[in-house]
Amino acid sequence: MPTEKTLRTGSAEKRSAILSAARGMFVADGFDRSSVDAIAARAGVSKRTLYDYFGDKETLLQAVFEGVGQSLLGTIRSTLTDTMDDVTDAAGLEPALITFSMRIATDWLDSAEYSTLQRLARTGSDRLPPPEDRPLTDAPEEAIADRFAALDRAGLLDVPDPRLAADHFIALTFRVTIDRLGSANAAEDSRVRPLIVEGVRAFLRAYRAA
Repeated sequence: MPTEKTLRTGSAEKRSAILSAARGMFVADGFDRSSVDAIAARAGVSKRTLYDYFGDKETLLQAVFEGVGQSLLGTIRSTLTDTMDDVTDAAGLEPALITFSMRIATDWLDSAEYSTLQRLARTGSDRLPPPEDRPLTDAPEEAIADRFAALDRAGLLDVPDPRLAADHFIALTFRVTIDRLGSANAAEDSRVRPLIVEGVRAFLRAYRAA
């Protein structure tokens, strides 16, 4: 179990160096084969400093995992803002949802950050809290749900349950491309865009405001 000792906030620069070193080693070597000594050496800090900042290796893994998750969540939120903020009428809804989906498919699902998150979840799964107890587990879906709720208030969508609508949207767009093609990178696979376009249209048939 992660430590419950009082931890130091310490230097932001040293904390960032430790997190970066740990992330690289956890991804390359796995959690069990990454020693605290080696992480500290790569970060250019003492082992005592690492323990003072993070307590133990499990807490460090959780901090790395949550940091990557926060970065990905920031990408989703900024992409929602970039692609959906200017939607003011029904005509703009379909192209905006397609653009959002295409950007998430290429900039998010095919990113180094997403690959890192997936690898950390696989190699350190027994050292991380169960998915339902991780603070960011539902955050991407909730960010999309919040946007759909706003579009509902604007009279462009009819979403009595925004979170369910977000789940349906993801299933019809990103998930179907991964399930069928094993990837969602439209830059490398021309089959991705038609699947996303049809997924968005199916979503709008169910949720577009009358």
